[in-house]
Amino acid sequence: MTAAAFAASAWAQDGLTAETARRIAAPEADQGAALSRTHIYAVDNSLIAKYDLKTGEKTGAYEDEERLLRHMNSCLVIDEKLMCANSNYSQLPMGSSVEIFDPESLAHLASHSLGLMDEGSLVWFDRVEGGWLVGFAHYDGERGTGFKDHTYASVITMDDQWRRTGGWLFPDAVMERMAPHAASGGAIGPDGLLYVLGHDRPEMYVFAKPERGPVLQHVTTIAVEAEGQAFSFAVDGSRRIAAVDRYGGALLLIDLPEVDVSGLKAAQFFRNR
Repeated sequence: MTAAAFAASAWAQDGLTAETARRIAAPEADQGAALSRTHIYAVDNSLIAKYDLKTGEKTGAYEDEERLLRHMNSCLVIDEKLMCANSNYSQLPMGSSVEIFDPESLAHLASHSLGLMDEGSLVWFDRVEGGWLVGFAHYDGERGTGFKDHTYASVITMDDQWRRTGGWLFPDAVMERMAPHAASGGAIGPDGLLYVLGHDRPEMYVFAKPERGPVLQHVTTIAVEAEGQAFSFAVDGSRRIAAVDRYGGALLLIDLPEVDVSGLKAAQFFRNR
């Protein structure tokens, strides 16, 4: 997809467009991408592949051949661990777990099951002060619960023990863009705003905590050369993200433009990374 094509297709009120800095061939780049200081990880349901950031060479892989991990989606390198959001999508009832790996060897270290939750399927999480900021998805049609559609997707806060402490809904206008799915990836940026990718549109939605009420404040939308899915911010505090081109079989390194927060009548999320 050309820069003009993805910019024209995005729903960006402020005309913000991200710049793709690099592509790394990775057939496993389907559900999401994660970054450490030296490596980039491609996530594909029951599989994680590890690539060297300098050379683009594949240096390791993990595969759950029993497929007990059905839908690993978003992963995050933190505290010398690779932590991944997993669900049993597209099975019902929805069940979720947090899976923990060694980022060097990709050995599976631990699992924390969230089990059945009213919030839906776990799709992404990031560290915030006192715990976690967590994204859950619901879906329309056969892959949904039947009594909750995609509009029931939400962002919640959880403590260090993965117990719910609060949360927000997405604005209706953004949910219409993500239908019939929900947010596939989310992370807190270096500016304290929440950045979210949907399932298939080449656009990133930026949110802040609302001044009042239960609905996230939509700050802006950025055109990105990635058709949704999970992503990860670089660990160096920059505005670079790792994302996937699932149709082109590639990992993407993308530099996001600055977002003007000078007139923001809302609050940022405090990162704890």
